[in-house]
Parts: sequence; structure tokens; C-alpha cells
Amino acid sequence: MDGHMDVAREAVLKESCTLPEDMPKIKGYDFDQGVDLKALLQSYATTGFQASSFAQAVQEINKMIEKRLETVEEEEGGGEAPDLQRPRLGCTIFLGYTSNLISSGVRESIRFLVQHKMVDVIVTTAGGIEEDIIKCLAPTFLGEFSLQGKELRESGINRIGNLLVPNDNYCKFEDWLMPILDQMVLEQKTEGTLWTPSKMIHRLGKEINNPESVYYWAYKNDIPVFSPALTDGSLGDMIYFHSYKKPGLVLDIVEDIRRLNCKAVFARRTGMIILGGPGQAPHL
Repeated sequence: MDGHMDVAREAVLKESCTLPEDMPKIKGYDFDQGVDLKALLQSYATTGFQASSFAQAVQEINKMIEKRLETVEEEEGGGEAPDLQRPRLGCTIFLGYTSNLISSGVRESIRFLVQHKMVDVIVTTAGGIEEDIIKCLAPTFLGEFSLQGKELRESGINRIGNLLVPNDNYCKFEDWLMPILDQMVLEQKTEGTLWTPSKMIHRLGKEINNPESVYYWAYKNDIPVFSPALTDGSLGDMIYFHSYKKPGLVLDIVEDIRRLNCKAVFARRTGMIILGGPGQAPHL
């Protein structure tokens, strides 16, 4: 019996190895010190679980911001890069995200970044474009994850997780978009305009003319927005329907891929913030 107890005791009370002296010790934020947002974020590094991963992301983004603010001197051979592609920043920050972030309240955080020129290039999905425009036309509502899609559909309601979007919102989007597509076709035929997904998004940001919109600020601040799969969503449906009314609209994805890749090739440094996937992630 004693032998069995010794085995159990050895397993339970096994002596620990010595951990490195510089290994971080788990400690959370002390709110007795008041609310210091910078210190709170720094404390996440020693909070553990996903908070520590979040803190690592914060550290990486802070490095991007630090490098972005560096003064860029003209490099040898810099004249080879077209003016629009020549780096003007110490670090070019690419922001990629999926449509659900725009559908949710995270949209307002993304809008803040774009409004204040804190990112340089955006890559997103088709839904990431249309949901922003649609929310300028009509609101999205909070529901429940447990709501049955079939019953909602019969009532003309669309569910995105626990978000609810009335079908009327998409009807308003169609009414708003169709005249713009008409004008794009006209400019293509009369002025020789070569449309790309990014040029179309730029135009939508101009036309929505609403400071709540991410793409309004991208238009105002001349921040390029790339969406290689622009037709994968309600926008694609609208473009399809429109092609029977006024056929001929062409969107050149090759020019956009070249432009996006050159943003990276000619950057002094690049920083990437990728939220969700996989739609936009491979293009970053």
C-alpha cells in the first residue's frame, strides 16, 4: 500500500523545474490606480489567455505607427516608382477586414481610422462595401443568434449572426445604386473611363456623401479601397440586374491587382492588420 501511495505522491507533488527569472508573471490591471487606458492595454500582456495575444497585437501596431511617422528621405532609384506609388511614409499600413465587422458596431472604429488617415490601404470583401452604404440608408438591428432563418426570411428579414437587416434596406440600396451604375456606363462610353473595383468604390464614397460612411472618408482622404471579389454579394446582384437594363459596364480587376501589389512593392516598409478571413486575406 505504501508503494502505491509513494507513486501517487510523486505524481501529484512532483518537484518543479526552475523557470527563467525573466519569465513574465501573471498580473492584471489594478483599478485602484485609476483608469489609465495606456496602462490598461499594457497590463493585458501579463493578464493571460487571449488578452496577452491582444497585447502582442497592440505592440506590433505601435511599431507600425512608430515607423510610419519616420521622415522618409528620397532613396536611390526612387525615381523609378511612379509618383502615386513612391513611398511617402516610413511604413505603409494595410487594413483588411470582413463584412461582418462593417455590419456590426466595429464599423465606427474603422470609420475613425479612415477619417483620421491612420491607415493607408484598405482591402475588404463585397459585403464590407455594401453594408457600409446600406447602413447610411437604413439601420441594422440587434436580434438573437437563435432566431430561425427560415421564419425571418418569410418576414423579409435577413440575419447576420445576431444582427437583423430588413429586406427593405436592400431595396433602398438598389434604388440608390442603379442611377450611379447608369452614370458609370455613360462615362465609360462617352469619356472612355476605365472602371476598376477600387474606382467604383471611390465613386460610391463620393455619392453617398455621408460622414458616417467608411468609404466617404476613404474618398475624402484619397485612401484606396480594394475589393477583388466586389461582385460577391448584393453589389453583384445589382450589377447583374443592371446589365440587362443598360449592358456594357466593365470592371478591370487586373489594373486593381497591379495597383494593390505596387502599393506593397514600392513601400519602404509594410504593416498589415488583418481582421477575419479568408476573403480579403490572400490579397494582403
